[in-house]
Amino acid sequence: MSVYEVDAKVKELRELRNMEAEVKSAITAIEDSLKAEMLAKNTEVLAGKDYLITWKTIITNRFDSAAFKLTHADLFAQFSRSTTTRRFVIA
Repeated sequence: MSVYEVDAKVKELRELRNMEAEVKSAITAIEDSLKAEMLAKNTEVLAGKDYLITWKTIITNRFDSAAFKLTHADLFAQFSRSTTTRRFVIA
């Protein structure tokens, strides 16, 4: 791939990422307006002709690894494992 082709692909990728950000923002705005409607109607479910929207409170329990590391550093080190990843960044 030539430098010009790489430049063109980077430009296209940046444009697509900008479009993605705009679409995500539009999605969030619509979701927020639907949530506001559900709050106004004091309901967790909205049903229509061809959709069903639910917005319910879910309680989950998760392991607090940061607190465990502070109180049991030796056990944390014993049961920790390393992983290797690669990060793709365009600056």
